[in-house]
Amino acid sequence: MRLADDPEVAAFRAEFSAFLDVHLPAEAEARERSRSSAHVPDWARRWQRTLFDAGWLLPGQPPEYGGRDATLPQQLAHLEELARRRIYHSFNPQGLGIIAASLITFGTEEQKRRWAVPILRAEITAALGMSEPEAGSDLASLRTRAVLDSDDSDTFTVNGHKIWTSGAHDADVLLAFVRTDPDAPRHRGISALLIPTATEGVVRRPFGSIAAEDDLDFNEVFLTDVRVPRENLVGPLNEGWRVANGSLGHERTLLWLSFAERLEDLVQDAADVGAGQEWYATLLMDLQALRLLGYRQLGPDRDPAELSVLKLLGSEAVQSASLHALEAHSADGLPHPARTGPYHHMNNEAFISSWFERYARSFAGTIAGGTSEIQRNIVAERILGLPR
Repeated sequence: MRLADDPEVAAFRAEFSAFLDVHLPAEAEARERSRSSAHVPDWARRWQRTLFDAGWLLPGQPPEYGGRDATLPQQLAHLEELARRRIYHSFNPQGLGIIAASLITFGTEEQKRRWAVPILRAEITAALGMSEPEAGSDLASLRTRAVLDSDDSDTFTVNGHKIWTSGAHDADVLLAFVRTDPDAPRHRGISALLIPTATEGVVRRPFGSIAAEDDLDFNEVFLTDVRVPRENLVGPLNEGWRVANGSLGHERTLLWLSFAERLEDLVQDAADVGAGQEWYATLLMDLQALRLLGYRQLGPDRDPAELSVLKLLGSEAVQSASLHALEAHSADGLPHPARTGPYHHMNNEAFISSWFERYARSFAGTIAGGTSEIQRNIVAERILGLPR
């Protein structure tokens, strides 16, 4: 598939490019930087609303949700143009790409009006409460409980503990997955609740990451007798597993493109130490393979299971190339903070940080959106047809 040969896609890309030329915030306006994945500076909030109002925030959505009913190839062109200019799509990526998208798919009309649209317009920010200390990436093992006061009650009481909740301390609302039927099989009896973070009983504790002690994005979230109205239930009671799969599905569809962007950055930023090296040639081939396999997913015969192949190839190629770049720079790759790529005020500085930090952050790609182990199971069972 050669997307550049499609005149409709080319015209779509040109229109978006012209919009960016006119409306992109100036560097002087963007001095305040984001502190976490749910902290959106005022200038970035204004910019996200500008995109929403013009239908360029999520082009694949209808106009009332910041889009223009764009086709999948047009959505890819939109993201490629952002990547070409090193523009970060949103400084609240989970709020935009997972939570708001999930509300549009599974939420009531009131939930879309009250929560989804304000998240899309950056009037509020959101965080995703999935992982727990005893569950990790195994959502079916979660222990956070939500109990209705009675069969006809309008209020849940929630108790539990979430961890690795990115941006929770800066978020206005948490989309939390909770167990509402402890007697049901593991993959059933789970529900999704919108929990405002200002609710009594919600305690958020940010902690540093391997990248830096002051890199405060991860959180522990403690929920103690938190009262949540039943109207905040997303989707039917006890069908949160379907909501979760839909949530991650929104994240995975074009997730491979973000890995392609990171590989493109590595090609440029590591050229000084990589030229002529075998690992650098592998990086170039991995990038080309990822793009070609990704373009296959835009055709009418796409197989959703093949997204796991893209996730595996992209995340592990970024990790491998980041390690080689760090090793090639030797001791010079360790000082932190540092800048290893060109600065752009519309980008996320983590992508051009020290070589050590770039490598350390690559592990998130093999975990978020489904671990590499989970992806290998999907490939084995659904593509290769191997027994469980």
